[in-house]
Amino acid sequence: MSDVSKIAPGTDPVRIRARRISFSYPRADADRHYVGGDLIMSHAVSMLSSVFPEGEDFFVRSVRHYRNDISDPVLQEHVAGFIGQEVTHGREHRNINERLQEMGYPTRKCDRFTKRSLATIYRHVPHRISLAMTAGFEHYTATLAHHLLTDAAARALLTSEEVRKLLLWHAYEEVEHKAVAFDVYRHTGGSERTRIWTMRLINAIFPAFVVASTVVSMLVDRASYRPTALVRSLWALRSNPWLSRPVVAELRTYTRRGFHPDDNPTAELLQQWSTELFGDAGLLADNVGAGAGRRSVPR
Repeated sequence: MSDVSKIAPGTDPVRIRARRISFSYPRADADRHYVGGDLIMSHAVSMLSSVFPEGEDFFVRSVRHYRNDISDPVLQEHVAGFIGQEVTHGREHRNINERLQEMGYPTRKCDRFTKRSLATIYRHVPHRISLAMTAGFEHYTATLAHHLLTDAAARALLTSEEVRKLLLWHAYEEVEHKAVAFDVYRHTGGSERTRIWTMRLINAIFPAFVVASTVVSMLVDRASYRPTALVRSLWALRSNPWLSRPVVAELRTYTRRGFHPDDNPTAELLQQWSTELFGDAGLLADNVGAGAGRRSVPR
């Protein structure tokens, strides 16, 4: 049975809901290396963004497949919120991916590869494995999201204001719904053995995919062939906050027997960023709710 059912009477569980939101994105003539002027990180972030639309769609299908098997009303509400949020994430990343394509990043090719790969998995692999994959990838996104919200150095790399706002919003909602796919997996009878071995497979394949897609993307960028720029970017990886020990350590916690995403409490973090992002004077005040879509001029 899902841990959602164990919430103490009288408490108010986290409300997971999709937000009406829109963003402007870098122009095609903007600085191509929009992540702190860094060659490698700009390509890595672009390639990660390019997998999100089809990845989010895969997550939604994998969770929705078990929707009728969920007897917990709280978990049912969480699933509805999860689906709404993931659909919105996919839409916004499709929008930014088109701008990144115009800037010279091969996001469409990566998107097509992701679509074919995940469609093959969904058709030919048991749905239980697809759900286990979703829970595992949600741990990846939640870990990276938590790091973005807690590490100023990680945020400082995002020098494009609108890209930073997009990723902060995405990060907030990833932390907000971090346990939903996991709870559906557990609630519907998923085993610890399958969960852990699926994540070990993800750990073996996904980082290699990110590295490979980043290299392929860099091959079409003339800056990659300038030794000074390449060496500087490679050297910067030594102190890159996204490759820090806390991030790696948190990713590894998933393969511990008895693990649950809520082992890392985030209620206070969400409360803090709720005000900073969605308050009347919040960073996303002009992007969310009634203000969504007001801006028409890209930054």
